[in-house]
Amino acid sequence: MSETLATVLVGIFGITGSLLLLASALAMFRVRDALSRINVFSPATGLGMPLIVAAAYVFDLYSTGFSWPSLLMAVVAVLCLIIVSSVASNTLARSTVLSGQPVYRKTNPNRLAHPPTGVIDVDPDAVVDPDADEG
Repeated sequence: MSETLATVLVGIFGITGSLLLLASALAMFRVRDALSRINVFSPATGLGMPLIVAAAYVFDLYSTGFSWPSLLMAVVAVLCLIIVSSVASNTLARSTVLSGQPVYRKTNPNRLAHPPTGVIDVDPDAVVDPDADEG
């Protein structure tokens, strides 16, 4: 593998994976509820981190040459990242719903928009009038 090709591939994989992680982290600040935060992190765990592993494998392939153990480690790492992130996302989403966390009412489509009985769903965009209680 030529040095130029290896450098370009490592750069493309590494930068794309890093940008996906950064975009997902920034998107977590913009969403309003826990389920949406879990959902926006999916591109980072499903594609961003495997791209970074691919960048590391290409760098290893260029610097030390082809080896089966190195290829096996990269494949196992990508499979583990995908499996662990899927299980973790499902577990976090399930625990979020079961704990009664309200889903932001403007999330669309949203079949969980109505909060469970006893949970007060406060609209963070609503303007609160401090004199309303003095009535």
